[in-house]
Amino acid sequence: MRLFLCTLGLIILSTTAFAQDRAAVERQFQAWLQNTVWPQARAEGVSRETMRQAFDGVTLNWKLPDLVPPGTRAKTPKRQKQAEFGAPGRYFNTNSVQGATAVGRKMAKRHATTLARVEAQTGVPPRIILAIWGRESGYGQVPIRHDAFQVLATKGFMSTRAPYFTNELIAALQIAEAGHAPARGLKSSWAGALGQPQFMPSNFLKYAADGNGDGKADIWGSADDTIASIANYLARHGWVSGRDWGFEVAVPQSVSCALEGPDQGRRISDWVEMGINRVSGKPFPPHELGAEGYLMMPAGRHGPAFIVTPNFYVLKDYNTSDLYALFVGHVGDRIQFGVRDFKGPWGDIGSLYRSDIAAMQRALERQGHDVGGADGLPGYKTRRSIGRWQEATNRTPTCFPEARMKAHLTD
Repeated sequence: MRLFLCTLGLIILSTTAFAQDRAAVERQFQAWLQNTVWPQARAEGVSRETMRQAFDGVTLNWKLPDLVPPGTRAKTPKRQKQAEFGAPGRYFNTNSVQGATAVGRKMAKRHATTLARVEAQTGVPPRIILAIWGRESGYGQVPIRHDAFQVLATKGFMSTRAPYFTNELIAALQIAEAGHAPARGLKSSWAGALGQPQFMPSNFLKYAADGNGDGKADIWGSADDTIASIANYLARHGWVSGRDWGFEVAVPQSVSCALEGPDQGRRISDWVEMGINRVSGKPFPPHELGAEGYLMMPAGRHGPAFIVTPNFYVLKDYNTSDLYALFVGHVGDRIQFGVRDFKGPWGDIGSLYRSDIAAMQRALERQGHDVGGADGLPGYKTRRSIGRWQEATNRTPTCFPEARMKAHLTD
């Protein structure tokens, strides 16, 4: 009984201390809003009334991911929070792909006039605009429930990217000050993205466009403005009119998977001479042959392969994920051309934690490889570094992290 009472007492004390710690952090948060955020907001033309309305009743949201409370250190999470960084094949689940395609075809008919006008103005094809719209907000049907100011303020105060989110918080206050959206009731994703295109606040200020001529850029309630804003974003990030985003290809074993990446481009005709051809059996379009293309293998040898164009990397500017850009291009092609699933199968890559991948990345860095940072995410620099290590150690190159590699890399 004494042991039980002692244990219970420790639990109560621990819980009380934890609550006190959170209460102390909340006080620091409120002070930060007034002493750090308010001066920056005021310098950008935000009024005290807008500031007051935006943070009326706002407290920290402790449920958000990637938080680093004062006095703690950031850790590489074991599990991924976003689908973009999970096992590649899971991103292309049947329901997501077919749902975005089916609704996209309906939206293509419903908004044909706006889509045609916007394409004439920007050069961005309707199928690409629709695929992004579908992926970001289910064509405006996905509920967006988070309090934008709570999300941005929480992440600006204590997250792994605090300066970035602080800047986005100031941009959100500018949006409210200009009357684009109310200071109270502005909703966002858990990462602070706004409206149907899921623009971060700073991107709204730069790229939101009026698609229906009413003098407003309403990315919350207007399909026309959403379409125009997505196209404007892509056009201003360098979309090349007349070029495709990419093509699924077969890569023979004689071509190294370590040749992947936007910094290792060559003419598409040169890739063809190396033995890379489209899986459809069709030749590359004549106007593409003399232009630059890049090898892209999002799962290394464990999945489909692609020759992509500069437009693929414009899609990555919208969301910095190979899989996101690939999803958009693929769904867009399904909407317009009726293409089916990729011919290359997604292989079973096993179960890896981000901490495992980060350990491999650090080991590769020690050997002189540029993996793009030890973040536990297998981007193209990590994939090709693995391929180069495999080639140098007489292993069969797969260009993707595998569980059995960890012991060989880190011992």
